[in-house]
Amino acid sequence: MADNPVRMARLRSPAGSIRMVPMDHGVSMGPVAGVADPAATLRAVAAGATCVTVHKGLARAVAPHAADLGLLLHLSASTDVAPDGDDKRLVATVEEALKLGFDGVSTHCNLGATTEARMVESLGRVSTACNEWGVPHVAMVYPRGPDVHDPFDPVLVAHAARLGAELGADVVKVPYTGSPDSFRPAVEGAGVPVIVAGGPRRDSLDDLLEALRGARRAGAAGVSVGRNVFQHDDPAAAVAAVAEIFP
Repeated sequence: MADNPVRMARLRSPAGSIRMVPMDHGVSMGPVAGVADPAATLRAVAAGATCVTVHKGLARAVAPHAADLGLLLHLSASTDVAPDGDDKRLVATVEEALKLGFDGVSTHCNLGATTEARMVESLGRVSTACNEWGVPHVAMVYPRGPDVHDPFDPVLVAHAARLGAELGADVVKVPYTGSPDSFRPAVEGAGVPVIVAGGPRRDSLDDLLEALRGARRAGAAGVSVGRNVFQHDDPAAAVAAVAEIFP
C-alpha cells in the first residue's frame, strides 16, 4: 500500500470522507451530457467534491479549476462500442500521473470478465508502482462478466473488495449491494477504506441518497458518483446533498 498521508489527505474531506466525482466517461461513452465541457463540470462540483477522476488528456482542462480538489489519473480504459467493453486496458502509468501533478491513480478491474486475469495482473502491477512512488491507488472492482448474473451479489461484491485490497489498493470502489446488512461484509472484509459506486443515472436523486445512507451505515468511507451529479439539473446542489451524508 502507498502510505503517503499528504497525497491521501488531498483525496479526503477534513472529516475523512471521500467524495469522488469520476469524469472519465468520455473514453467509454463519448462527450455525453455533463462531461462535454469538463472544466465547467468541475467548477460546478468543486464545492462539494473532495476529488475528481479524469484521463490524462483532460489534465490541462481541469487543473486550473482544481486548486482545492484531489486529482486522480484513471489508468484503465475501454469503450462501450468495443466487442468486449469489460476488458479494461492500461493506457497510462503511475509515473505519468506524477509528471502531470496528480495526487493519485485509479484502475478498473472486472471480476468474472473473460479477461479478468490480465486486469488482475495490471491492478497488482500498478500497486507495485504506487508503493515505489508513494502514490495512492483507488481500485474500482466490479463483478462483471458472462457468468455474472447479479453484479450486486453481496458475496461477489465482498470478493471484489477483498481482491482490490489484497493486491495493494489503498481504497476500493465497489457497487452497493442494496442494504446495509448485505454491504457490511464487503466493508469489513476489505481491510481498507471502501467507497460505493454511484452507478448509472437514476430517475431520482432521492433514490441515490437513500442508497448512500445505507452504505454509510454499513461503514463505507465515501462515494464515487458521476452521472447522478454532473447530469443533474443542479450539479452543485446534488453534490452538496451527497456531502451531507459523507461529510
